[in-house]
Formats: sequence, structure tokens, C-alpha cells
Amino acid sequence: MQERIFEEYALTFEGCKKFKEEGFNATAAEPEIAEIKKEISKLGSINVNAIEDIVDLKNRYEEYTTQKADLEAAEADILKAIKELGQEMAERFDADFREIQENFKKSFSELFGGGTARLELVKAESGDPLDAGIEIIAQPPGKKLQSITLLSGGEKALTAISILFAILKLRPMPFCILDEIEAALDEANVTRFANYLKRFAKDTQFIVITHRKPTMQIVDNLYGVTMPEKGVSKIVSVKLSEAEKMSEQK
Repeated sequence: MQERIFEEYALTFEGCKKFKEEGFNATAAEPEIAEIKKEISKLGSINVNAIEDIVDLKNRYEEYTTQKADLEAAEADILKAIKELGQEMAERFDADFREIQENFKKSFSELFGGGTARLELVKAESGDPLDAGIEIIAQPPGKKLQSITLLSGGEKALTAISILFAILKLRPMPFCILDEIEAALDEANVTRFANYLKRFAKDTQFIVITHRKPTMQIVDNLYGVTMPEKGVSKIVSVKLSEAEKMSEQK
């Protein structure tokens, strides 16, 4: 009996006495014993490391819980920063857009020799002003107010130039490169553009790639590419102020 108790339950005979019930009918309890053994067998083999495993699992759970809390806090901070940054960007965009709009009205009127123009925000589905589109409404002298899409090619080009200078007034740059920006303009508008560019050059240095004479006449330095021999290119430079002095002396 002692050996059976030890083999089946890993207990000593003396240790089992506390479970003893007086008048217990072992024969009547056999079906219940069989059912309990069946349930025990379903539990599978005994994990002797269960206590260590649960401690390790608890430690990992607590570590992951701490990490999760840190990540959630970091996420909240990032979302807050994004929201604040978005608000600041929206405020700055609104202020800069208003200033560009005023600059655009002035530059458009100067370059066209009259007329009026404005910029309009087209609300986005998201409601975010930073996602809004921009509609350009222009009225050259002698024409009705209309969208830029209905203007002629030259008028579109001059309107785009007006917007460019409106932005440059807001954020002046040390230098700017313009590549045949006035190619689509007629002679009169090229002259207006050249004179406007000359006034603007007091704050910004311009490098202009052009074939139009009115633009070339107002520059400080003129650079050209010639080919004296086939396959050989040569850079020719002229400082117009010095060229004018030499012509006056002659």
C-alpha cells in the first residue's frame, strides 16, 4: 500500500492519513475514482517547471505591459506634436497665402499694365486647409474676369510669372534661375517683364536663359555660346555697362 501510494501519488503513507474519511466505501466510489483518473489523464504529463515558467511568463508580461504603456505614451506625444504642428502650419499658410495674394494682385497689374487677379482656395473634402486646391482668377486689361484655364498661352505665362514674383516677394532668394520664362510673351509684354525683372534684381540675383532682346538688353552681364569651328563651343561674355561706355567713347 505504501509503495502504491508513493508510485501513484508521490506521497508517503503517513502523509495520506489526513485525507482519510471514516466509513468511506471504496467499492461504491470506484466509478467516481475512474472518472477522476480519466480527467487527470486528459491534463497530460506534469510540467515540473510550471512554477518557474509562470514566474518567467509573469515577468515577460509585466515587461511587455510597461513597453506597451511607453509606446502608447510616445504615440500620444507624437499625435499631439503633429496636431500642434498642423495648426501652426495652417496658421502660417493662411498668413502667407494672404500676403502672396496681395503681392499677386500688384505684380499682375504691373506686368499686364492694368487688370486685376486673385487667388482662391478650393476646399478639400478632408476640410484641412493644407489639402485645399488653389484657383487662379485673372482679368487682363479689357477682358472679363475668368479662370486662368480660359486665358491665352501668353496670358497664362505672364500670370504664372506674376505668381512667381508674388512668392519671391514673400520669401526673397539670394539668386534665381529663369529658363526662357518669357518665351511665350509678345514683344510688349516681354518689355514689361524685363523692366519688372530689372527692378526686382535689387534684392535677388537672376540668371536668365533667354533669346528675347528686351530681356538681354537689361541684364548686367551677357553670356553666349558660339561655335567658331565645327564641334567646338566657345563662351562669349559681355559686360553691358562697359560695352556702353566703349560705344560712347567711340
